[in-house]
This record gives sequence, structure tokens and C-alpha cells, in this order.
Amino acid sequence: MTTFSLDPGPDQIAVRDWLHGFAADVVRPAAAEWDEREETPWPIIQEAAKLGIYSLDFYAQQFFDPSGVGIPIAMEELFWGDAGIGLAITGTTLAAVAVLANGTDEQIGTWAPQMFGTPDDVKVAAFCSSEPDAGSDVSALRTRAVYDQAKDEWVLNGTKTWATNGGIAHVHVVVATVDPELGARGQASFLIPPGTKGLSQGQKFKKHGIRASHTAEVVLDDVRIPGHCLLGGKEKLDARLARAREGAKGGGKNAAMATFEASRPAVGAQAIGIARAAYEVALDYAKTRVQFGRPIIENQGVAFQLADMKTRIDAARLLVWRASWMAVNNQPFTNAEGSMSKLYAGETAKFVTAQAMQILGGNGFTREYPVERMHRDSAIYTVFEGTSEIQRLVIARAISGAPIR
Repeated sequence: MTTFSLDPGPDQIAVRDWLHGFAADVVRPAAAEWDEREETPWPIIQEAAKLGIYSLDFYAQQFFDPSGVGIPIAMEELFWGDAGIGLAITGTTLAAVAVLANGTDEQIGTWAPQMFGTPDDVKVAAFCSSEPDAGSDVSALRTRAVYDQAKDEWVLNGTKTWATNGGIAHVHVVVATVDPELGARGQASFLIPPGTKGLSQGQKFKKHGIRASHTAEVVLDDVRIPGHCLLGGKEKLDARLARAREGAKGGGKNAAMATFEASRPAVGAQAIGIARAAYEVALDYAKTRVQFGRPIIENQGVAFQLADMKTRIDAARLLVWRASWMAVNNQPFTNAEGSMSKLYAGETAKFVTAQAMQILGGNGFTREYPVERMHRDSAIYTVFEGTSEIQRLVIARAISGAPIR
């Protein structure tokens, strides 16, 4: 086990500075354009791939960094550049995490590289869990996966929604119900190979924020996939379902929750990047904006706002780093530390970006300054990958041991 440290080593600092340069020189200058276009920024993803930022190797190195802070540092810097473009660059990692959390070694080695493609032919991947009638309530998923034993194939039917890269992905990872009677315990994750018949994109959503990131429905109409596309394999699934039917404890993690548990601190780090960016704009503005003969930062009302913003950003980062270190060192989230980090960071991003707009006054409300876009982008961080309410529920259950509803 590595010692928890708040002082990143030279390797982490080098990665941070490298990513900060990319975010400042490539991402930020393009942010407003791709936000207006509401399209996937393929040229920027390709540039990231050529530099080695958009690649399985890069994210694997950060994921397995023994310090635990590799992924949080990477996410914070990219999203400091812009959240929409940042999510377009990192959205594939959620599908990759699903494979890492639920797949066999062979599946990881086969499918994870295909999710990213190559610098000359970049690909993206999608993780599909939410449905029109099942968002926070993952036990209500209606997408079904039925095993055709004669052909050793799985047949999937249903509609997924809110899928990042949904429909444009090279590889889709889909959470489906295998045994409806078991609720969330009767679900599994499936890999949908490229070109599979029956998978199509439904509506593409026009969003309030993160508009450079593609979000759409995914329709599954008699989608047939080989048996080996069940993440973890059928033997493991059958054993898990048998334990669940017997009512035994430890029937295995829910397929979607295993993915979200692993990704929540990283999502918190994204929110911190947005908050830090807005805070820096507000701080610079307050130092140069003169009213009543002096810079507005000399007024306590403004200075105290900035003090609160900075304090919350640093507190959120500490929670994220702690959870990330615990995850790398296989420390259980006995008090839902992963949910704590995502909850506080997401709410901090909304608070800080709103305060930044207030400090900029009328200018903060215009698209001439980036804080209004940052404020729009921050709104999703109390909603996706577990709403703030769900995070509080997870934390409350963990600290009380009670079946809180």
C-alpha cells in the first residue's frame, strides 16, 4: 500500500503540466466554437490521440498510478480547459471502466484497445445504462438480454437514453436485465461489437451544457451478439444469479453500480476542473475591474466570495484525492467516500460557477466571457452518474446501516 500524500511526485507534476498546456493551447481556444456547434470535436480528439492523451495506454497509466491521483489530475486539467470537449475526449473511459470492472482478462485485452482506435483512425465507445423509465432506479431497467443456447448468442431488446457517444460509438457496452425477478441483481453488461445489426441511434439530445459531447438514445432491436460478449462470462453470471436466487449475501455487484463506483471520484475531478476555471476568471476579473475608484476585489463582499470559492474547491479536491487513493489501494468505501467526493465536487462546481457569474455582473451573463458556459456545464454534475440525492442516499445508508429510502 502506498502512503497517502498531498504532494504529487515529479511524474504526476509532469503529466499535470503537459495536460495543462494541451488544455490551454488546444482546448480553450476551441471551446466556444464547439459549444455553439453542438457537435463532437473530432479534430481535437484526433489531436489528443496524436499526442498520446486519447489512448488506452495513457488512461491505464493514470488509472494504475500507485499514488492514486493520476486520473484526478488528468481530469481536472482537461476539464479546466473545457467540460464539453473534455467529456468528448474522456467519455470513452466510462465504457472502458465497465470492461475493467466486469470483464475477463481476455475481454479487457480484446475490446479496450478497440474503444480508442488509433491516432489516424480514432474511435469512441459508449456505456449505456439509463433508460427512459430507469435513471436513478437502476433496478427498473427494461432492456432484456435472452440467451439463445442453440446458437450461443445473446439477444438484446430495449432503448437506452442519455448515452455519451451513443450511436456514434465503435463499441457499445450495454447493461441489460437477464432475470427480471431479481431486479438489479439480475442484470449484466454486454459488449456490442461494431457493425452489429439491430443497434441504431435514437434522438440526439440538445443540451443545456457540455454541448460538445454527443448524448443520444440507443435503440436495440433484436440485437444478436456472440456468447463471449457477456462481460465476465456466462459461468460467472450463472453462479452470481444462483446465489441471488438463494437469497445469499454477496450475490455480486450490480453491473452498472460497479462501473459508477469506480468512476465517481474521476467525475468529481472533472467538476473541480470546471470550478477552478471559473474561479480563476473571477479572480482575475475582480483584480482588474474598477468601480468607485478601486478594484472590486478590495470590497469584502467580493473578496469573501472568492475566499469561499477557493476553500470549497480545495476541500472538494481533498475528498476526490482521498477516494482515488483508497480505490487504487483497494480500501473499501465503508462510508461511501466515492459518493462523498462526487457529491461535494459536483455541488461545488455549481456554487463556484454561479458565484463567478455574480462577480462578473452583466459580463458574466454574456458569451463574451466563459463563465456562463462553465455555469451551464456545471449543472450536469449534480445529475449524471448519480444525482446529488442518490449520492446522499448512498452515504446515509453507508454510515447508518439502515435501509433508508
